[in-house]
Amino acid sequence: MKILLVDDDQELCDLLARYLQREGIEVDQVHTGPGGLQQALTQPYDAMVLDIMLPGMTGLEVLTELRKKSQLPVVMLTAKGDEMDRIVGLEIGADDYLPKPCNPRELIARLRAVLRRSQSDSTVQDDDVIRIDELEIDHSQHHVLKNNEPLELTVTEYNILNTLITHLGKVVEKNQLAEEAMSRSLTLFDRSLDMHLSNLRKKLGVHDDGQTRIKTIRGIGYMYVAAQA
Repeated sequence: MKILLVDDDQELCDLLARYLQREGIEVDQVHTGPGGLQQALTQPYDAMVLDIMLPGMTGLEVLTELRKKSQLPVVMLTAKGDEMDRIVGLEIGADDYLPKPCNPRELIARLRAVLRRSQSDSTVQDDDVIRIDELEIDHSQHHVLKNNEPLELTVTEYNILNTLITHLGKVVEKNQLAEEAMSRSLTLFDRSLDMHLSNLRKKLGVHDDGQTRIKTIRGIGYMYVAAQA
């Protein structure tokens, strides 16, 4: 695993890098927003750890530009208690987040979960394509088409959609969806799954009759609803 760590706190970067390297993870460090963006777009990485507060560009600006060209998995580091940064980060395409100062073990666990999600479909046969309504989900290529046009989904959004369609017509409990699509349990006041679902709904759009594709079953969970014949 090769990780890009973008944070202007060099002391923290060195600390996190040492922990990651002990786990066999290769780490490159960049300490500015523009430098991190350039590195992420020009070098091969499995995931990116991105701080919000950076010189030159904020982490949110870096993520916005990155998502125009890449679906590289991103774990954002946010100030403890700053819910707005977490919400905005998830809205513009972060796969997960951790408050600073973060526990290195928790960071490693989040990175491995993100990587499992991004690599989970790599062993599926090339002809394993699911078609439902005007959607086509190709597991071998890890992409989704809508009316033959590609949908730019993050790793987490892709896995949420795949999980819901795998259980088509059934309600998937919220915690089950988090476990299957995000490889982790939700914590108290954790809105990350809600934000990913909101982003996914926007990208999928509604059916021709105006009905939502992903229905919320209050107090239970969610289900994908196919178009009425």
